[in-house]
Amino acid sequence: MSAFDDLIAGNAEYVKGFANSGLTGRAARGLAVVTCMDSRIDPLGLLGLEAGDAKILRNAGARITDDVLRTLVLAVYLLGVERVLVMPHTDCGMAKVTDGDVHDLTQLHGVDTRSLEFHTVPDQDAALRHDLTRIRTSPFLPKDMPVGGAIYDVHTGRLMPVSL
Repeated sequence: MSAFDDLIAGNAEYVKGFANSGLTGRAARGLAVVTCMDSRIDPLGLLGLEAGDAKILRNAGARITDDVLRTLVLAVYLLGVERVLVMPHTDCGMAKVTDGDVHDLTQLHGVDTRSLEFHTVPDQDAALRHDLTRIRTSPFLPKDMPVGGAIYDVHTGRLMPVSL
């Protein structure tokens, strides 16, 4: 038995009702959403979107890293993205640890992660504002592109906009 048999079986069921073969890969609603990898977040559902409407970028803490900026450049110039929503969430594990904590934890397992930056979030509001500014001031993205931020409450489902 494989560690992925349940997923292959789940896909077999999914294929029976698959109806998205006509999607183009472009963001039909011109939107990119940067959010956390937390499995409690359903970005399409909570925003009233469907498959094909938006580009969804996920990482630990919903941080605007160099790789996220690279992906946003591709999304804007190749895939129809015209606006970006950065959406971290409440009760985030990245807000409960520091980079030092993560390095110490991995060291207990014999793994040296000191060459990695984990972008932990000691102040979620400040981190979100920093990341919004990073997108808005990027020389690689359109200066007039709408960029918004909101914190998703994993306990109520409510999205709380944050103005810069």
